[in-house]
Parts: sequence; C-alpha cells; structure tokens
Amino acid sequence: MKVTLPQPFTFEGDNGRAVLLLHGFTGNSADVRMMGRFLQKRGYTCHAPQYQGHGVPPEELVKSGPDDWWQDVVNGYEKLKEMGFEEVAVAGLSLGGVFSLKIGYTLPVKGIIPMCAPVKIDTEKLTAGVKEYAKGFKEWEKKTKEQIQEEMATFEQLPLEETINSLEDLVKNVRENIDMIYTPTFVVQGRHDEMIGTESADIIHEQIETDEKQIKLYEESGHVITLDKEKEQLHQDVYAFLEQLDWKE
Repeated sequence: MKVTLPQPFTFEGDNGRAVLLLHGFTGNSADVRMMGRFLQKRGYTCHAPQYQGHGVPPEELVKSGPDDWWQDVVNGYEKLKEMGFEEVAVAGLSLGGVFSLKIGYTLPVKGIIPMCAPVKIDTEKLTAGVKEYAKGFKEWEKKTKEQIQEEMATFEQLPLEETINSLEDLVKNVRENIDMIYTPTFVVQGRHDEMIGTESADIIHEQIETDEKQIKLYEESGHVITLDKEKEQLHQDVYAFLEQLDWKE
C-alpha cells in the first residue's frame, strides 16, 4: 500500500510577517501544520522545513545528524528572507525548540517560541522513543507483524547511539549559550510531557537574558503539545505573543 509522506510547507499570508516553524526529533512538518494554517489565516506567512532523515522510513534517520538538521533550519530561515521578509519569528517543538533557541543567539530573529524544548537529554528514554517511533512508522506503512519484527531487529543494529550522543552535545551547547538571547521569548511547556520535565522550561525562562519573556505551563498537554488537547489555546497564545512584537510596518 502506497503511503503519502509528509513534506515541508510554505503557507503564504498577507500581513508582511513571517514565522519559521520547526518540528521535533523523529517528527515531521505535520507536527506544526495546524499552527501554520491558524497563523496563515491571521496574515502570517509560515514555512516549515523538514529535516533530513525525518518523515521518511526510520532507517534514514541515522544517515544524518544535528549538524545536517541545523542546516535545514538555516535554509528554511533563508527561504523566508529570500521571499522578502526582513523580520522572522521562530517557533519550534522539542528539538525544533532547541533550534529556535540556537537561532536566538545565532541569527537575527523577531521572537522565539520554544515548545517542550529540553535542556538535557535522557539518552535511555530517547533511545526507547526512537525504537517506538520506528515500529510505529512501520505499522503506519501497513507492514505485517512478521515484517515489522524482522525489520526492527535490523533497525536495532544501526548506530543509534552516535545520533543520540550528537543530540546530547547539541542540547548541552545550546543550554550553555541561552544567556546570549536578548530576543522576546515565549516558553511553552506541557505539564504531562512524558519526555521532558517541566524544569527545562523553567531553566530556559530563567536563563535567557531578555526582559521580554513569558512562560506558560499547559496543564492537560504532553510532549507533542502542538497536537494535544490544548492546541487551540496554544494557537491563540502564540498568535497573541506574535501580535505584541514590535514588527516593522
């Protein structure tokens, strides 16, 4: 059975403002698609790149790493610049949230919205999560139980540890630099995040240097907060944050 794989998207708005939307590790552009449509309807042009090895069979994941994915983020930022947007805000989920913080001290950006972004990695939990993702992807492809079992045995022999260690290094490096962020920031966290503790959001909010910062804990949401119970409220809050930024008219 042929399945349709998610793709990067660009939703064009009409208010002259742009937002870069970044998905999570093992995620894809669908993580932020609803948010993109919501903001587009309110005038914002939204672009979501898709990192190499994501949104495709999980075996591809280990063929790239955080440096490659960061380049995909930078290319997405540059795409919006090439479209004529002088100012760009960025919102990212999980790994995308880490990248949004990195953009905050690396590139000129109007506002930053890290959502469920980690400041440390639980390698054991993340490794288990990758395996669960791989199995889920194969189930989504409608493969037989026998086929999935066979492919998972092969998948578990791949150098996952190298990818996880590289992610750990990235997160550590970003944490060491978030006090270089002077851009308005809205920190988002789900109370029931099964991957990342709420202390990560507290650390980010506390250590960024800007005075224009907010934090909100969503009491009924888990890790993929953009698709969870409070997504409509999240959309409204992100829009309100973007509207209060000092955009050039």
